[in-house]
Amino acid sequence: MRIKLHHTKYIARRVARDLINCDFVEVRKTKEEITQEIDRILVDDIDNEFDLDERVSEILEDQEDEIEFLNADYRQLFWMTKKRMANEFGVILNNEDRFSDIAHKILDFLWEEDYIHYTCSDNKIKNVIFTSIDEFLKGFEKADSIVLDKIKNYKRKLIPGTEEYDIVYNRLYEEELIKKGLM
Repeated sequence: MRIKLHHTKYIARRVARDLINCDFVEVRKTKEEITQEIDRILVDDIDNEFDLDERVSEILEDQEDEIEFLNADYRQLFWMTKKRMANEFGVILNNEDRFSDIAHKILDFLWEEDYIHYTCSDNKIKNVIFTSIDEFLKGFEKADSIVLDKIKNYKRKLIPGTEEYDIVYNRLYEEELIKKGLM
């Protein structure tokens, strides 16, 4: 599963919590500061992929007449073009490799900027970060389904996209993540 923009704050909190709870990590900044930087790194990664998607869309728009003439599958062309240009934009398309890369970026930043200190191997810390991201995303789908079911059973109907819906969804979502130990 891909990381979506609305996941970043939750993943950042989860990673920060897991790092702080590690016996082999000495935390030198506040949890909020660590969370903020992890969130920034995650958002940068998502923005990078968004830039790639925008560029691919521009390329395919320029070729729209030819695509239509050849009756080509737009989604397949989009994916093939994105795959070809991914390296140019520094985007890793395989989720496991991408999460590993993100974990390295988070670790490198937190170490270099003196947010954390540790005496074990880098790989051990990277694995803590990777596992936090991976477990969150696995639990996300379950939590999301539960929240959507709860919202459907509300006495008053909430309209997706409204401010009220977003507030209720976020509150229920956070409660569900806490119940599942994801936050």
